[in-house]
Amino acid sequence: MRKDIHPDNYRLVAFKDMSNDDVFITKSTAETRETMEVDGVEYPLVKLEISRTSHPFYTGKSKLIDTAGRIDKFKNKYKKFDKKEGKKEASKEEK
Repeated sequence: MRKDIHPDNYRLVAFKDMSNDDVFITKSTAETRETMEVDGVEYPLVKLEISRTSHPFYTGKSKLIDTAGRIDKFKNKYKKFDKKEGKKEASKEEK
């Protein structure tokens, strides 16, 4: 094996799924400024929006997560391309 190819900051890190507050600890080199105490031990903390405990593929449940109104922003942005809405707006403009 080649020497000196692995990072030096490989350590235990706590990953927290913010959608269901699940925490798991694994080794990582992820940079973080926050820490979290788990069972009396302080770990660097990485916050996740989705993990294996909340992802629909692994849970078998179809769950819609609206993070910071992204779905509403998408709908508003592309509402003008909706055929039904487009016809209504066009008829209003003609009047």
